[in-house]
Amino acid sequence: MAYAPENFSNLHYQNNGYLEDNSDLENNGNLIKTKDSAADDHHYHRQVLRTAHNMSSSSLRKKSELSLLSNVSVGFVRRTLSNINEVILGTKLAVLFPAIPLAIIAHCYHFGRPWIFALSLLGLTPLAERVSFLTEQISFYTGPTVGGLLNATCGNATELIIAIFALSKRKIEVVKYSLLGSIISNLLLVLGTSLLCGGLANLKKNQKYDRKQADVNSQLLLLAFLCHLLPLMFRCGSTNSDASAFAILQLSRASSIIMLIGYIAYLFFQLKTHRKLFQADEEVAVDGSDDVVLEEEAVPLTVILAWILGIEMDLDFNLLETGCLGFSILITAFTLQDGTSHYMKGLVLMLCYIVIGACFFVLRAPFQSTYISNLGLMKSSGGEFLGA
Repeated sequence: MAYAPENFSNLHYQNNGYLEDNSDLENNGNLIKTKDSAADDHHYHRQVLRTAHNMSSSSLRKKSELSLLSNVSVGFVRRTLSNINEVILGTKLAVLFPAIPLAIIAHCYHFGRPWIFALSLLGLTPLAERVSFLTEQISFYTGPTVGGLLNATCGNATELIIAIFALSKRKIEVVKYSLLGSIISNLLLVLGTSLLCGGLANLKKNQKYDRKQADVNSQLLLLAFLCHLLPLMFRCGSTNSDASAFAILQLSRASSIIMLIGYIAYLFFQLKTHRKLFQADEEVAVDGSDDVVLEEEAVPLTVILAWILGIEMDLDFNLLETGCLGFSILITAFTLQDGTSHYMKGLVLMLCYIVIGACFFVLRAPFQSTYISNLGLMKSSGGEFLGA
């Protein structure tokens, strides 16, 4: 994590991104990672990680920080203040932190919902960046694989928090649409933007990445899609709505457990048996880890949490939503299958996201009836036509 040396005159930057003390580096070798082989040494120095200081808003703030902290006589207090300063003020986005108390005040005094939403969004932005910063600092000690996994897991904390609060209010549709929107945006918008920007920065050549990582993650995403598709198909083929609802609930809970087992196996595969596969030096890292964490961890955990709370939440996201999810997973898998990327791939992914967004914008609200009524079909139990 952030380190505050005793002697501020001996500050210098290391290749791995740490802020260290010259005298400490000479006398204490365990401050720097030991490298057992030349290959590990090469890979270690290839890692480019952010620190709080290279995210600083200005050189003036750095000078002020050092001069103020150097006046603190107690070493423990000085290190603590330095760490707090780097974590909170070590980013240009720190100017948005006042939006957090303003959002709370707006909620308490019953301001308009657009104001509350805007302030909450502004306050959430620096918090998300700081979570990413802290997980990258942890990766100094755990390695890039564990650090990247922590980044993907903690980066989805927002979805889990929203899901927990929405479940406590029994707003199951809010939970489903929140998770679905996050998954689709990660698959199409975030990945598409990355490929587009990377392609525009390298117009004369294709970027390359390890397709083996993408293949593993695509398989897990397809497993998750199957777990969403089966409840939908089960409801389509059922003639008894009451019996099918109970069966779908049981199937969803069993599928959630299977998805968690798959995610645990994925962790073992990534961190143990095939660790080198996920540490390969590549021009660009494209693997969809965030989507795997969302689908294989956040979604099943939400279903199981609802089960514990006595709430009936299943994996049936309705026809249009499940179709959009499946299409997003399939086009992402096809995009990443050859191990190369260029700006056209990113552009297509972003256009797909825009089309899906336009579809839900025209719809304006989640389906109030079941997917069958949206198809304009007959009720499975009788002859009433629902299309009118």
